[in-house]
Amino acid sequence: MARPPRTPKSDRFAKKAAARPPQGLPDRDTLIAFIRDAGETDKAEIARAFGLKGADRKALRVMLRELEESGRLGKRGRKGFAESGALPPVGVVDVVERDPDGELLVQLAKAEDAPLVRLAPDRREAAAGAPGLGDRLLVRFETLETGETEARLIKRLGQSAHRVLGVIRKGRREVRVEPVDRRSKESLVLPEHEARELKDGDLVVAQVGTAHRRYGPHMGKLLEVVGREDQPRAASLIAIYAHGIPTGFPAEAEQEAGAAEPPTLSGREDLRDTPLITIDPADARDHDDAVYAQADDDPKNPGGWIVWVAIADVAAYVRSGSALDRTARDKGNSVYFPDRVEPMLPEVLSNGLCSLRYGEARACVAVRMVFGADGRKRSHRFVRGLMRSAAKLAYEQAQAAIDGTPDETTGPLLEPILKPLWAAYETMKKGRDARSPLAIESLERKIVIGADGEVASITPRASLEAHRLIEEMMIQANVCAAESLEAKKTPLIYRVHDAPSQEKLQSLGEFLGTLGIAWSKGENVRTDRFNRLLEMTRGGPHADIVNEVVLRTQMQAHYSTENIGHFGLNLMRYAHFTSPIRRYADLIVHRALIRALGLGDDGLTERDIAQMKDTAEVITHAERRAMAAERDATDRYVASFLADRVGAEFAGRITGVTRFGLFVRLDDTGADGLVPVSNLGGEFFIHDDRAHALVGERTGARWPLGMPVEVRLREATPLTGGLLFEMLSEPAAPDATAPRPRLGVRRRVESRRGGPPKGVRRGKRR
Repeated sequence: MARPPRTPKSDRFAKKAAARPPQGLPDRDTLIAFIRDAGETDKAEIARAFGLKGADRKALRVMLRELEESGRLGKRGRKGFAESGALPPVGVVDVVERDPDGELLVQLAKAEDAPLVRLAPDRREAAAGAPGLGDRLLVRFETLETGETEARLIKRLGQSAHRVLGVIRKGRREVRVEPVDRRSKESLVLPEHEARELKDGDLVVAQVGTAHRRYGPHMGKLLEVVGREDQPRAASLIAIYAHGIPTGFPAEAEQEAGAAEPPTLSGREDLRDTPLITIDPADARDHDDAVYAQADDDPKNPGGWIVWVAIADVAAYVRSGSALDRTARDKGNSVYFPDRVEPMLPEVLSNGLCSLRYGEARACVAVRMVFGADGRKRSHRFVRGLMRSAAKLAYEQAQAAIDGTPDETTGPLLEPILKPLWAAYETMKKGRDARSPLAIESLERKIVIGADGEVASITPRASLEAHRLIEEMMIQANVCAAESLEAKKTPLIYRVHDAPSQEKLQSLGEFLGTLGIAWSKGENVRTDRFNRLLEMTRGGPHADIVNEVVLRTQMQAHYSTENIGHFGLNLMRYAHFTSPIRRYADLIVHRALIRALGLGDDGLTERDIAQMKDTAEVITHAERRAMAAERDATDRYVASFLADRVGAEFAGRITGVTRFGLFVRLDDTGADGLVPVSNLGGEFFIHDDRAHALVGERTGARWPLGMPVEVRLREATPLTGGLLFEMLSEPAAPDATAPRPRLGVRRRVESRRGGPPKGVRRGKRR
């Protein structure tokens, strides 16, 4: 390949000379222009660029000082300068405050003149919780079309290392902030002048200060007082702050919600005479879906059914680009705690005009689906309608009526509404069974909060046929939404779930081999293959452990503009459409349907389409953030419930095996706690990750995943949600088919870890 001709040396020198600043002391405007082009520089670099020496260097120092005092230059670190208010393309920032809308504001580190910039949501799936006050981040500054500058997260620098959510502990000599995160061991000491007004038990946000002590905890700086640890709602409050859950609504969004008006029939199909009903949890405050079924009288579809699913028309009230829309997108979804809900939409909408209340006219987007006698969907169509809910039922109430004990409300509904719904579901189940979605069993617990704000009880959530009926009808409505949008070639956000990775399948096969269960590694991975495995082991000694390991083999579902299908549901096209009150993804799908099907002028906008990929990442992160916050709050409530039962004995099952101990889940409450490896006996235990077990080095005694055990509660810490157990059961017998750990393994493990296990001392060298 021929090389391009070289630029003559004289031309190269001429270009260098043209780029070089004129020599000699510059005037102020020339100096400012040079610093602006450089972005950030220092006195030595300026002097070198202008060839300054002796007296000119002293004059430059004076000029820089005068420009700084006049506000035209700002300091960057100890020696650097930049044009006042200038931002580099990439920089290190501190999260310094939260604005009235709940947005985090960042400022360039060591640059007091730099403006406050809004931090865009962290879109990466791997992010573990949102940044918070005091965090230090590496960001990219981007200028939007509106002229506003926002910071986009590149990397978290020492994640949560300098921000601590903790509780005040006052001693005689000092005031400490003890972290509420059980993974954090670092407490802070607050200066006396900051701690004077604080009380023991206050929940605060503090950051690591710049002053350090030679010994003991770091000095801290108080950022915010958020509540009290003895408040009944402290568990959810801690979770909200720890995970950066956006709370409340800006005034503009509240005004928009307050200005919303009841719907009219204009531009809508009248569905008020169709007896759609809502079936929800007994304590539900918002109702975004209603259902109705009737036998199909088409002679071409004998034994078929027509099923209506009507969903709250949130798009009619939350317009693209509005303050309500911006807030809903940032929140991503509603977050549900045992004692409260942090909603995606203001209450006047979520519990009011967007909620399908009994007996009240409500705007909806409805899908009419036709199913054949074989349970397969034959056709569907979407309408924008006006409906009136014919009944508000709880799951238990509807199920009791079908089981033969109707009440005053369900009695009149049994023949005309409930029985047809169940008959349609029986037909739809045929299609579901043929599809064979993943049948992993998961037992959920419900935390009941009493009037005093304390945990009254923890009970298993009932798994009723009424739940499965609504679930299947919602799934089919979601499929219809994805199919309609694909047919119209309209961009949309899919709900996708990838098949398990080869690495996870390899681990599953190796584990099943330790149980004597065959698993062909070359066979294609399909949901029905997993279902056969689960059915084969159901009711046997390995049922729970196989269910647990199959669950861990699965990937995590997320939102994406690229369709890879939904492995768990065994569907090729799937989008979230049925919960727009509490999920932003569903609102985007509603707008897409309105645009694609010509159902109004408030559908998907070009702006929505342009940022759709970004939106998918934002709401995926918001979902992960909400799940983590809900899990943490639940852990704290459970620990609070068990705090007065320290010393009690419980039945449980090993649900996690690590080199440092066993995680045990209690049968009655579903609480998870740790049995440290030091509590398992006198011998050294090896973590066999292939068999998911701890194995005794000398005896071969085993603590495998899924093993039923008896434990004693040693410690319950409501502040962190931590539970510590003492093992009462004996280990399982050695596996005669497994290779025994050889003596000397401990020495090899020690060499990899850089020392003996915690609590094990080496003898002195002679």
